[in-house]
Amino acid sequence: MPRRLRPTAEIASDAILVGDPGRALLLAQELLEQPQMSNHARGLWGYFGRTAGGEELTIQSTGMGGPSAALVLDDLAELGVKRAVRVGTCFGLDPSGSLGDLLLVREAIAVGASATSLGVTAGASLAPDPTLTARLAAALDSDYQDAVVASLDTHPPAPSANTSKAIAADMQTAPLLARATALKIELAVLLIVSDRDPGGHLEKADLEERERLGGRAASAVLSG
Repeated sequence: MPRRLRPTAEIASDAILVGDPGRALLLAQELLEQPQMSNHARGLWGYFGRTAGGEELTIQSTGMGGPSAALVLDDLAELGVKRAVRVGTCFGLDPSGSLGDLLLVREAIAVGASATSLGVTAGASLAPDPTLTARLAAALDSDYQDAVVASLDTHPPAPSANTSKAIAADMQTAPLLARATALKIELAVLLIVSDRDPGGHLEKADLEERERLGGRAASAVLSG
């Protein structure tokens, strides 16, 4: 039995990973026919069901930060997850970018200790699964931007040499990619620019619209 998750329904081999439990519920309602709650332990809401096309899918929240996400991924691997797409949020660093931009991660730079504690050298880059990423690009139909992101343990990020080529920063992508590699889980990552400085934050209704769009693309990829 996994140490964090306590499944109360089936766990599919394909999963969408989100940080926020509310986003897990939103996407379960958007993507699944008759979703069943598959986990509520530790507030990490998870759902299982079938898509409109009949494919089994798990939608699982991972909590906040890299350590929580990596531990949840460990449990999901033990429960049989083989492929996953992270649909998360990030802090925009590109002056020419906008709130609500969809960023398809091509490279994640390990800046914070969450990634380095998993054996990644500080400043090293990790890449998502190329096949899933290519399928996600096709599903988004040009409504995205290829991105290098920095993963760190503070928010908002402080300027550093390791983030100089990143156009956004988050707290989970590099640790998740490091752990996915070790667990032999195929993982792609789509991030929504939810915060900027200056620029404030994305309003709730606009964020939910982008979450639904990203969720639909992720579901299409995992159904293929």
